[in-house]
Amino acid sequence: MAGSSLSKERAEGDTSTIRSRAAQENLNISVQGRSTEKLMEQQTLQRLHEHRAWANQQIWTTVDRLTETELQTEFAIGQGSVWKTLTHLYAAEYIWLAALQGEVSPVAPGDLPNQLPGNQQGDGRAESWPELRKRWEVLQQNWSDYLATLSEAELDQPVKKTSSRHPERPPAVTPRRDVLLHVCTHAQYTIAQLVNMLRQLKVTPLPDVMLITMSRAENPS
Repeated sequence: MAGSSLSKERAEGDTSTIRSRAAQENLNISVQGRSTEKLMEQQTLQRLHEHRAWANQQIWTTVDRLTETELQTEFAIGQGSVWKTLTHLYAAEYIWLAALQGEVSPVAPGDLPNQLPGNQQGDGRAESWPELRKRWEVLQQNWSDYLATLSEAELDQPVKKTSSRHPERPPAVTPRRDVLLHVCTHAQYTIAQLVNMLRQLKVTPLPDVMLITMSRAENPS
């Protein structure tokens, strides 16, 4: 009987050990899965920002050919003109980078606070496209520097920012990952409005800002 009890205890011990090992393996797989998901998320965000920077370059090259009249021509879409669309794009990228770096109520250079970003009604406003482009190129380098040091763990961190339209409200809190995604999606639809304006101005060729075009340019057959 004693031998039988001992065998039973050993069997139960072996079963417990097996279960413990299985649970640990499942935990390891779960942790590895979450780690892989975060890595993929970070890589996707990095790729979207690479596309945003590349798309900006395509737009800049096209805008270099525009006259002042074309820049200021009014349209019943988006920000209302090519110039206002460009200043809005620049300002949006500026204030969101500042917010990511800890500034709660950022204002782009040349803007008045508590108004739509890109209003360029304040001191130090950009007076010409070459001047705005130069500022934008510096800003893009700042974005590149920031993204180069971004870690997976930081994606979970909250970002605080006051609303440009409702400064009286408490700062909104948004996960860093969603701010990074917002900057890209905002740029995409705003650039789409800009391309529509360029089409109405009969600009040719129109800038091709599709991500697939960037990928094919990087990987020519």
